[in-house]
Amino acid sequence: MSDPSQELPPSLNLPAHLSAHKYFFVCTLTVAAWDTLVLSPRSWRLLRTKEWPFLKIAYHFLRVFMPLEFTVVGVAFFDTKWSLETCSHFFLFEPICTAILLAVCSAVHVIRIHAIYDKSRNVLTVMGGLFALQIIVTAICCGFYQVTPLEVGQGCIASPKHNWVGLYWLSATLLYTASLVLALRRSFRSLKDKPISYWKLMLRDGLNLYAAIWAVNMVNMLFWFIVKPTGPDDPIRVIVTSMAAVLTTSMTLRIILAVRGSLAKGGAFAGRSGHAQSHPSTHVVSRPAPQSGPILSLQHPQQQTYTVGLAAEPKAHDWTDDKESEQIAEVKGDDVYPIEEGGTPTQEEGPKGVKITIDTETDYEGFAKK
Repeated sequence: MSDPSQELPPSLNLPAHLSAHKYFFVCTLTVAAWDTLVLSPRSWRLLRTKEWPFLKIAYHFLRVFMPLEFTVVGVAFFDTKWSLETCSHFFLFEPICTAILLAVCSAVHVIRIHAIYDKSRNVLTVMGGLFALQIIVTAICCGFYQVTPLEVGQGCIASPKHNWVGLYWLSATLLYTASLVLALRRSFRSLKDKPISYWKLMLRDGLNLYAAIWAVNMVNMLFWFIVKPTGPDDPIRVIVTSMAAVLTTSMTLRIILAVRGSLAKGGAFAGRSGHAQSHPSTHVVSRPAPQSGPILSLQHPQQQTYTVGLAAEPKAHDWTDDKESEQIAEVKGDDVYPIEEGGTPTQEEGPKGVKITIDTETDYEGFAKK
């Protein structure tokens, strides 16, 4: 009896690794299509904003370039009519386009990490150096790809000529590792100013996005440097490269969307609110216990205290009376009172003064205990 596998055309009679590669590439195209559809509403809102900083330009470039690239690669991969001669003129398309894709993603990481570190020159030096290394390495490695010797109908795939061509992805993985480490370090440092749960910290600073990019690139490294191909026609080394590029782009798009406020100069760190509350120029308004008359004490951190007289203290109320319990003491009018240090204000009009707004809180439980 003849072997049934010998009767199948080459497009269906696939080796195990090549068959897995095709199934995995279908998943890659599904993720790319799903991501494009899901981000459409947010992309439209971002497109309508007036300013056009680099992060906005990079976002729309990645969103269009990524699905187009892998649609073309998918046609070459699944078209059964592509000959080896046609593939020899096309195989460098994916390595070159993916290098461009990774370069834009890495530029976003450099700008964003530099921004959350308050434009630190040391951070820019580290990230900028890794970015320059990635550009150089990927450009060189693109010249050392070759056509995978498959039969006609099995697809067009670019594979490396030598093992060291894996530096193409290693250079990008180094940058994304540094990006994750620096993002984690900046987020954990902010816990000293405003402690929050790790879950909220992860969502606030998008740490899950940096971690996902790092994880998929590390998995890709395993296939490049640990898994051994069975022969020159085995594309096992590049089986994860397309998915790594798609997920890196997808998570980078979400890093841009997670920026709060303006995208100019990379945006700002999301946990900066804790620093604003402790700014040296903040004034603290306190109300001491009643003495001969109610006063407001306006204190400045630089050992400066001003005393401002208020209206007469209202008489004590019976807090069991619902109507009277709704009454509060308030300072009427919108006047500006110039103040003299260590004294009481006069109501002379002048350019100098402090405008005070009082927010009164009542300790009902304290009154109840009394």
